[in-house]
Amino acid sequence: MTTIKDSVHDHIEVQGVGAALLETPSVQRLRRVNQLGTASLVYPSANHTRFEHSLGVHELATRALEQLEVRGDDARTVRAAALLHDIGHTPFSHSIEELLYRHTNRYHDDMSHLIEEGPVAAVLDAHDVDPDRVAALIAGRGRLGQLLAGELDVDRMDYLLRDAHHTGVPYGTIDIERLLRALQFVDGDLVLGEGNVQTAESLLVARALMNPTVYNHHVTRISKAMLQRATVRLLESGAADAASVARMDDPALRVALRDVEAAAPLAERLADRRLYKRAIWAEYGDVGRDRANALLEADPEAIRDTEANIAQAAGIGADMVLLDVQGPPAMRESTTKVTVNGEIRELTDQSTLVSALERAQLEQWRLGVYCPSAHTESVGQAAERELGLEIEGGRIAETDSPGRYTSLADFEGGTE
Repeated sequence: MTTIKDSVHDHIEVQGVGAALLETPSVQRLRRVNQLGTASLVYPSANHTRFEHSLGVHELATRALEQLEVRGDDARTVRAAALLHDIGHTPFSHSIEELLYRHTNRYHDDMSHLIEEGPVAAVLDAHDVDPDRVAALIAGRGRLGQLLAGELDVDRMDYLLRDAHHTGVPYGTIDIERLLRALQFVDGDLVLGEGNVQTAESLLVARALMNPTVYNHHVTRISKAMLQRATVRLLESGAADAASVARMDDPALRVALRDVEAAAPLAERLADRRLYKRAIWAEYGDVGRDRANALLEADPEAIRDTEANIAQAAGIGADMVLLDVQGPPAMRESTTKVTVNGEIRELTDQSTLVSALERAQLEQWRLGVYCPSAHTESVGQAAERELGLEIEGGRIAETDSPGRYTSLADFEGGTE
């Protein structure tokens, strides 16, 4: 048995197949993949990794299995899946996942190819764990798959707690002990027992507050867009293909980007935190549903053409404008099942808070256009015309001037 001191869950005990999996290169690689991508450029202490998170998911899965009285082969398989659930992640976690998916047709939870051979497969075989069952659990299939990839999954519980802890924000705090104690299976569905509507709501509130504060903080989004564009230039150069980039860790991708002439300027800006600034930061109401949907459905070439048109109108180089279209608001947790007066109900049908949080997510949606700080005004004006926007207060000319007065809003989303 291996005992590991964790910053969130204190001491974590890993034994059997889990202890053996910890020593495999696939799991050790997660030490070099940042949990929050580029968010450390906002929150300097947010340097925790997918390795720590995987240990946390294993710990919460172990405790949930005890609560649900799941033992034997099922429990062993779930614990293995908990440790392996993130080995398919690309460098910087979700930051370039969608980009690489367009080339590889794989998301991070589609990782059966990573456990069917090599050291991981050998460990699973030695402990009589079926790799197909592991892959199915990670994909959320089956009754026990809900524990790892469902509305009440331990993955979500750990990352909310861990991300809040390492960023220092208080919004991801949830009552983890009550959540675990309230778990039960009813007719194959993982639900929260009687009297836990507010417990379920806490998951939604935590996620809804963490989204704008951490996951979609404007600096996180700007740096993510810069990393994505640098990676596109790496792929276009032919120096690496998407499959090899997907298996890199964060340091390897940084080196690869800096070794390619077309990608190096953006990679160096990221390394030195000389980030682009917001020329447009438009609310959903300013963009409109039809225009927002059209931009979301546009292919990468159409987005690049739009960026080039904005740059040309602003009189700057085509590579100096980034258009960032946020995905549609989603709240998967709203379908969490809770027991009320002996009936199993979806939270969205029971809680008036759900509809309020859904509205709040829509209000937090932003369309971003980014460029070097010297050109925010001209790019903002050009983007308004090119995108057909009529913005009241949505166009921002940011400045790094040291004489700018600080306001309370400067401290609400981070430390830099």
